[in-house]
Amino acid sequence: MDGTTATADDFLDRALLEEAVKKSGLLWVLAEGSAERRPVWHAWHQGAVVLVGDGAEQPLHGLTAGSGAEVTVRSKDKWGRLLAFPTRVAALEPGSEAWLGAVEELKGKRLNAPDTDTIADRWARECRVLRLEPLGPPAQRPGTMPQESHAAAPLPSPATTRQPIPAGLPKLILGRLRRRG
Repeated sequence: MDGTTATADDFLDRALLEEAVKKSGLLWVLAEGSAERRPVWHAWHQGAVVLVGDGAEQPLHGLTAGSGAEVTVRSKDKWGRLLAFPTRVAALEPGSEAWLGAVEELKGKRLNAPDTDTIADRWARECRVLRLEPLGPPAQRPGTMPQESHAAAPLPSPATTRQPIPAGLPKLILGRLRRRG
């Protein structure tokens, strides 16, 4: 991780980090100097999170080479925060060996791409491929979670909450179930 003597806890933290990132389809990234976390789709490649964005892909707000970012991973089964860890952002040069490897991993994760056969060419022209390298152990993990809420206030919207169900609906549903059984 950082060159110091590794303990069993370090290995367990790293294994948890890798498995959680690999199994999660979505990560939340807080770029250094930014005020809000952004959801991103990703892949895990050679010990780091890789992202593709900008152009016609997902926005990579505030993520720049050489800066830092905090990545939050949710639990696959409970969908709650599982861990958060600091990273260093590195940009991969289009056509380089690292870029080609990352793109191969990302292509498999990209859903509904309009140009599946030429997606790598488009990414090389229009997008940035970033590598988020973990820096040390997770800042938050099971047993070391902060006590305060991280709930965000909903954005203003004309949408309303669900209304009570109509009074006759339970009777209608139960009647159908009785007729079947």
